[in-house]
Amino acid sequence: MTDRIIPNAMTPGPWRKSSYSNSEGGSCVEVLDGHPSGVPVRDSKSPQGPALLIAAASWSSFASAVKAGHFCV
Repeated sequence: MTDRIIPNAMTPGPWRKSSYSNSEGGSCVEVLDGHPSGVPVRDSKSPQGPALLIAAASWSSFASAVKAGHFCV
């Protein structure tokens, strides 16, 4: 699957905020579980969109790398 964009990310949820997001309201990433075409990802400060639609396998690899600390600054 090629990554895609969902122009209006107001897709019914529930969207969930990443546990790695900033607790002070900034840098918030939300994902929508159970989408039939992949994993939609959006900025919580702009819920109307757009959202990126990421292939499930790609999202899983990315999430595993984040959890393993590969993107620590």
